[in-house]
Amino acid sequence: MKNRFIFTALFFSLLILFTENYSYAVETAPRISDREIIESLAELKAGQKALKELMEERFEQMDKRFEQVDQRFEQVDKRFEEVNGRFDEVNGRFGQMYNLVLSLFGSLIVLIIAVLGYSIWDRRTVTQKVSGRVDKIEHELDIKNIKGSRIERLIDALKDLSKEDRKLAEVLRSFNLL
Repeated sequence: MKNRFIFTALFFSLLILFTENYSYAVETAPRISDREIIESLAELKAGQKALKELMEERFEQMDKRFEQVDQRFEQVDKRFEEVNGRFDEVNGRFGQMYNLVLSLFGSLIVLIIAVLGYSIWDRRTVTQKVSGRVDKIEHELDIKNIKGSRIERLIDALKDLSKEDRKLAEVLRSFNLL
């Protein structure tokens, strides 16, 4: 413990001894003349001017880059306009094809309707002609008579005569009327 006390006392005494000279000492700065101050300010101004010029140069470079980017965007816009023009052309072609298909389809429907109309008209005219002929034949043969048609009555009359006339009977048998 005594050693410690001695060691501490020695340490503090040395500390006081060395710090006494330096603790209150103020180092005096060398005297700077006005000329040196002006030169330093001139150097600072020159440095600021150089920084300003460098910044302006960089800003100009950035402006040039932005102009290049703007030009590229304009080129891309032109390409998009060309693509839009091509799409418009394709849409026009599709419109033309649509109109062509529509007109062909309409023509086909008109042809089908015309064929159906012609077939109905033709059938009607043929039916009228046939019904006219049938009416004429019915009138001539007198089919509506209760006793039978003229042909049936004629055959019946010939059969009655064939009972008395042999030649007539043979003729009627040859035609399978007896």
